[in-house]
Amino acid sequence: MAAGLSGQWRDWMRGRTGAPFLAIGGPVLALAGFWVAGERGLMAAVLALLLLAVATGAWRQPDSARQSDPAEPYSRDRFLAELDSRLMQAESQGMGTGCIVLQFDDAGTLLDRYGRSTQTEVIRNLGERLVSALRQGDRVLRLEGGGFAISLSPSRRLDLEAMVQLSSRLQALVAEPVTFGGARILTSCSAGFCMGARVQRGSGAELLDCAQVAADEALRNGPGALRAFAPGMARKRAERDARRAELEEALDAGHIRAWFQPQISADSGEITGFEALARWQHPERGVIPPSEFLPAIADSGLSERLSEVMVFNALVALSRWDTAGLRVPGVGVNFSSEELRNPRLADKLKWELDRFDLTPDRLSVEVLETVMSMGEADVIVRNITELARLGCRVDLDDFGTGHASITNIRRFGVHRLKIDRSYISRVEQDREAQRVLTAILSMAEQLGLDTLAEGVETPSELALLAQLGCGHVQGFGIARPMPFEATSEWIRSHMARPKVTWKAGNAPG
Repeated sequence: MAAGLSGQWRDWMRGRTGAPFLAIGGPVLALAGFWVAGERGLMAAVLALLLLAVATGAWRQPDSARQSDPAEPYSRDRFLAELDSRLMQAESQGMGTGCIVLQFDDAGTLLDRYGRSTQTEVIRNLGERLVSALRQGDRVLRLEGGGFAISLSPSRRLDLEAMVQLSSRLQALVAEPVTFGGARILTSCSAGFCMGARVQRGSGAELLDCAQVAADEALRNGPGALRAFAPGMARKRAERDARRAELEEALDAGHIRAWFQPQISADSGEITGFEALARWQHPERGVIPPSEFLPAIADSGLSERLSEVMVFNALVALSRWDTAGLRVPGVGVNFSSEELRNPRLADKLKWELDRFDLTPDRLSVEVLETVMSMGEADVIVRNITELARLGCRVDLDDFGTGHASITNIRRFGVHRLKIDRSYISRVEQDREAQRVLTAILSMAEQLGLDTLAEGVETPSELALLAQLGCGHVQGFGIARPMPFEATSEWIRSHMARPKVTWKAGNAPG
């Protein structure tokens, strides 16, 4: 019972009545001590009051006036409630308020390179920086997935120019290096903000959403971009959301699926594989070109979902060709950087191959040279090397358009170079293009790499490539991409042709 009363007393002292008690009752107690025992009584009373204040915590600043530790959970509901209150205060008193959202430009790279625990500590450190740089009444909320939202206390000097300057200052704070575990970590962020006067319904949820819309637009134009909310942004995001929903439905319904383009030996003409290429068979608009929907896939964050569909279609095709007795050594599938960042990619592909009872060498993982030339993302490095170790073939796609080093080619276990079509289209007339192509083929031979030329369109191009020593060819001159249903007939027709060594003048027309 005594303990309960003691706790109640401490809580009462820390509450709303504690500070008034010390402010009013304190002088009375001190005066009584002086009246009873003179200076000794006065000193005893003062000492007792100090001990009481420290023991109960009544001397502390009320929780409502302090920013919580940015590393601790800060309720989104509480943050929104404060925004509601600040919007009403700003409107009634003729002041300005607003919300800023900061989003990391390189969140994926930070996670890949340093891991989850380091990412968490970096975000914690940055949150502390932001809190220390803001005014006492401003609030910082850590957003899911990283990033921060900042609620600004109403002020008469908070106008558009002040919001721009403050947002830029916060971006500069985030850009300062963070030292953790002996590593010097650099980050950057894009920022979006919304002034309180911009929201129509006057709610905190709307203000935060508008700031998030502006931050999303900044992130799309980053790194380090800054955007103020404008009504048109919400419409654009709604359009993107609608487009994403349409793409998700098309992927789920099988309207976006793999078509297959043959690859043959430049020397003998035998089928050496197919490449799986994404095509959208829209129920109303017909076949939509990849150039129209692939950027939307990436913009909508659906690249990994597309890769899953393409791998499944490729393995189904291989299984059905095997059942039909049609010899197709393998299928190549393009993998985006988003898919290659999945830490469980190798396990997932192994499971899929086992499910179809296919050996890993039947699947070629095609990686853009621009992705491989980055070379600094630890998860991507690990995934590609794991897939090569598993037995999958690694093709370096669009070779000649990026800056992949020989070191990276070796490190990633590349099996074949796919020479970009830009080198092939000029090879007959351009002597310089021939010399570059000859150098690429010679380097590949020295490194023990196979080669495939993309974009072959004429018999003479095929014959010249065969003479220069290119291993495989692919392009409209061989066959256009076709739906799976058309592949069996094409394979049988091609296999029925006489096997010859291609020379100038007798390439297939």
